[in-house]
Amino acid sequence: MAEPLASEHRWRRPVAVLVLVLLTWLAAQTDPRPALHGPGLGVLLGLLGLLLGGAVLVVPQRRLPVPAEVALFVLVLGSSLTLVWLEPNGTGFFGGFLLAGTASARMSTRAGAAVTGLGVAALVVASLFGAPHAVVPTALSALGMLAFYRLGLYTRKLRERTEELEQTRAAQVRAAALAERQRLAREMHDVLAHSLSGLLLHLEGARLLSVHSGADPRLTDAVERAHQLAQSGLGEARQAIGALRGEDLPGPERLPVLAAEFERDTGIPCELVVSGSAPDLAAQTRLTLYRVAQEALTNVRKHAEADRVDLRLTYEPGGTLLTVEDLGRPGTAPGGHGYGVSGMRERAELLGGRLDAAPTGTGFRVSLWAPA
Repeated sequence: MAEPLASEHRWRRPVAVLVLVLLTWLAAQTDPRPALHGPGLGVLLGLLGLLLGGAVLVVPQRRLPVPAEVALFVLVLGSSLTLVWLEPNGTGFFGGFLLAGTASARMSTRAGAAVTGLGVAALVVASLFGAPHAVVPTALSALGMLAFYRLGLYTRKLRERTEELEQTRAAQVRAAALAERQRLAREMHDVLAHSLSGLLLHLEGARLLSVHSGADPRLTDAVERAHQLAQSGLGEARQAIGALRGEDLPGPERLPVLAAEFERDTGIPCELVVSGSAPDLAAQTRLTLYRVAQEALTNVRKHAEADRVDLRLTYEPGGTLLTVEDLGRPGTAPGGHGYGVSGMRERAELLGGRLDAAPTGTGFRVSLWAPA
């Protein structure tokens, strides 16, 4: 059951204090009075049981385990029966009011009605065969229990209605946020797709012109690289727009494709080794693993003179370790252009992870630790 509402918190505590004070005062004004022997001992135990069970049931809290809740209702009913049986002033019926109100508020309608009916019948029988009680007060007390039962039902329905309103409001907020993200995605798509697509067309035209006009091969090569960068940028923009739209983002499962594309484009062998059993990673962790591997391979492409690249992904109990290491000549730190090591490190820190990037004796190594 959901946590009790703030409105219930405001009235339950004062009512509980008032009832407990009234019970104590009534128990002290009648015979037998609470004592450590004889009938007074039964009154004392009944009063203590009623106070204890009532305090736990009335004070707002999360739902108790079923056995504990049943034990509390049995304690309250037994204590109320003891007081009604021994005392003629009707103190025990206050326990009946508490029983009916909390049972209908905390249990299902059928269970609450059964507990209330059992309580009314048991207390009326105890008042008839125990200490002498007047008929009219007994009847009024039974009606009071039914009134508290109705009050508990009203409280439960009010709580359920409020919870539904809160859930509806939360759903509306999520829907509004999603609509705004989709609006931004549409605008970004319109602007970036138009601009980058136009750039790609112009670069392709420039490449063809340079080839057919016999231009300097270095110019042709530069135009081809610019065309590849624009094409890559268009793909990245589409993935970013997909993130805004809530579409699936690339993760570790795409590392084989990434390694194959790197090897195809550069001619440098790239071996991927995956160890351990893949856990259910958060979306941001999945994306970070992919982006760091992608950027590390881009740095190898730009800066390294590698003979081979090792790409290792290790799933461990406490997290995931990604290592990208190029093997060839002793490495140097990548240049500061583009995303770079600083961007990879920022991604790792956002996850609460760690990124290490340093030269080795045979190349350069980038290691990302992403906690579980």
